[in-house]
Amino acid sequence: MKKIIGRIEKISFPAWSVDRLDAKVDTGAYTSSLHCHHIEVEKIDGKEFVVFSLFDPEHPSYRKQRFKSELHDVRKVKSSNGEVQTRYAIKESAIFCGKKRSIELTLTDRSNMKYDLLLGRRFLRNFLVDVSEKYLMS
Repeated sequence: MKKIIGRIEKISFPAWSVDRLDAKVDTGAYTSSLHCHHIEVEKIDGKEFVVFSLFDPEHPSYRKQRFKSELHDVRKVKSSNGEVQTRYAIKESAIFCGKKRSIELTLTDRSNMKYDLLLGRRFLRNFLVDVSEKYLMS
């Protein structure tokens, strides 16, 4: 049986010490996306990693810290305004609805958006969304 979630839910990323981040549930987006800046690719021991900063300095969770994740893919994504962007994709572990789950994220500048994280259909495939509610599983 699928769990019912609201249009906004909390998600945590233990590897980054990010706890209970608000995430917008977006069934119109295929892939999940995370707000990042200063995004760079570095080669370490023959593997490619994406190094980035999470959040803006005004965000309560902001720390002057760079994060690193192995590069999973580079892809073209059509944003909500119709613009096609090239984005780096990573895979990470997250805690969502009380369980550890794998999530694929594209990294992009979402500074003009209300929520730093957007959860797309690929991640949401085992859930039903009640758009009239928030934080049903948080």
